[in-house]
Amino acid sequence: MKRSLRGKALKFTVAVLVFCLTMSAAAALAAEAQHEKHIRLAAELIKKMSAQDDVKTMAQTAKSGKAIAIFPNLIQAGLGIGGMHGEGVVLVKNSKGGWNGPSFASLVGGSFGLQIGIKEVGLVLVITNQEGLQAFTGGKSFKLGGDVSVAAGPVGRDAQAATDSRLDASIYSYSMSKGLFAGMALSGSTINVNGDANKAYWGKATEAKTALSKQASGAKINPLTKELNSLMKLAGK
Repeated sequence: MKRSLRGKALKFTVAVLVFCLTMSAAAALAAEAQHEKHIRLAAELIKKMSAQDDVKTMAQTAKSGKAIAIFPNLIQAGLGIGGMHGEGVVLVKNSKGGWNGPSFASLVGGSFGLQIGIKEVGLVLVITNQEGLQAFTGGKSFKLGGDVSVAAGPVGRDAQAATDSRLDASIYSYSMSKGLFAGMALSGSTINVNGDANKAYWGKATEAKTALSKQASGAKINPLTKELNSLMKLAGK
């Protein structure tokens, strides 16, 4: 009788272990699918933005910048008090004229005022100087407009955007919603490193600084770097 009970207990324990391992594997696959989705959607957003008539100013700003962060599905929602959240991909320019990364990040923010409903926005942040770059590679969360300066990026016919002395923010934002292309105010929003996505992409726990020191290469990231390179060409000489 005791042996029978022990046998049943052993079978139950094994079944529980198998279930836990299966769920763990499924969670890992889900995380991997998510980070690949972020890259794919980021590439699609850059392609859509590049097709806009007034993209040249954004391209000039990006070409003279140091890095770029892309949040392809930023969700804005609110009823009186609004909020937003999105997952994104960060890439840094390297000395060879290519890209390093990616590292993954999340953006969380809130706003007050008369607003209602839900809106999905594609967001691109152009990091223009060393202060902005250090914020993304520091490994800690930081607040836009507090820890690092941010401003809505210039669009339209302001072709001097990349060199205009009035434009000295560390980060410039560009958004796209339903085909409309514009700058976007983000002061007060917080950006965090997405450690789970970094681990899923790199195969082990990887800090943002480490991820952004590695050359971006391989089938997963190539579609995004290709679109970014095409965007740079739109800036002209």
